[in-house]
Amino acid sequence: MLQRILVADDAELNRALLREILEEDYIVDEACNGAETLEWLLEHRRHTAALLLDLRMPGMDGFSVIEEMKRNGWMNRIPVLIISSDDSVEVENRCLELGVSDFIHKPFDTSVVKNRVKNTLELFASKNQLETTVEEQAQTLKKQDQIIRFQAEKLREADTFHRLMMEYRAAIMEMETRFQILNAEFSQEYKRNPFESIKSRLKTPESIYEKLARKGFPMTVETIRERLADVAGVRVICSFPDDIYRLKELLIHHDDILLIREKDYIKNPKPSGYRSLHLILALPIYLSNEKKHVKVEVQFRTIAMDFWASLEHKLQYKKNLAGAEEILRQLKLCADSIEHLDYQMQEIRNQIDRADRGRPGY
Repeated sequence: MLQRILVADDAELNRALLREILEEDYIVDEACNGAETLEWLLEHRRHTAALLLDLRMPGMDGFSVIEEMKRNGWMNRIPVLIISSDDSVEVENRCLELGVSDFIHKPFDTSVVKNRVKNTLELFASKNQLETTVEEQAQTLKKQDQIIRFQAEKLREADTFHRLMMEYRAAIMEMETRFQILNAEFSQEYKRNPFESIKSRLKTPESIYEKLARKGFPMTVETIRERLADVAGVRVICSFPDDIYRLKELLIHHDDILLIREKDYIKNPKPSGYRSLHLILALPIYLSNEKKHVKVEVQFRTIAMDFWASLEHKLQYKKNLAGAEEILRQLKLCADSIEHLDYQMQEIRNQIDRADRGRPGY
């Protein structure tokens, strides 16, 4: 079925020439001034594929037609190609700012006119299809978010879930206590601290539900306990890489802590440059009537690794960011520099320690 195009020009000759060029591929309608153009669009806009519009018409000119189309929201549905013998930069910029799609300059060249109209229609159709797809995706995400919030609210209301979260909070406190004891011992024994800070977090009900749904697991307290290893998380920030491995060895040699899984992204960084040591541990918590082993994810990073990871995390939530590939490339270079700097600083610390041990009375 042929698409319908409206040619709006006060010069009958121009309308006739454009009709002759386009009528083989389109149904061509005509308007001789701005008022007639708007009347036509008011009645036929849903069936009009494009408007070829002269800027200089008596009474209401082309700019006024465009302004009225913008007020009515028609520019989002009908692409406008300007018919003009004026190719000044000022005029073209003004038209483009108003949302015009393209230009057809006089005198008309048959192949140019056909190709400009064809390309404009194809590009406009692709744009509309993309907008429709984006809107559908947005609606899908909105529905998914509503489902997640609904299910999360149901979780919050369940006594068994509250009990489970209490156990995870107890496991975090137990893990933090172990690290504080190690820190105190190191401070006494070696006159320095093996880590700079500890951060902890408990997954939200929304995050728990989203992860279970993504993995295809049912939403039950038993599934959370069995299938998720990172509900309780502790992040330990160290000054030097060797402190990370020293703390890890000391921790896993506690006879009541079980090492379930280890992922070493320091020795084997992710392609992005991400570096961190991840441990999934099960440690005991002591309740009023029983002892339980609860899973905790422990992440070890140096100060520089943690700073880098925070910046990368921010980038992950920036959609359609201009220059994202270049930013990722720069981040990877920074990650490589951080690795070199961490070990260089560690060697300087070792030199200081050796010099101290060589002093009289050490």
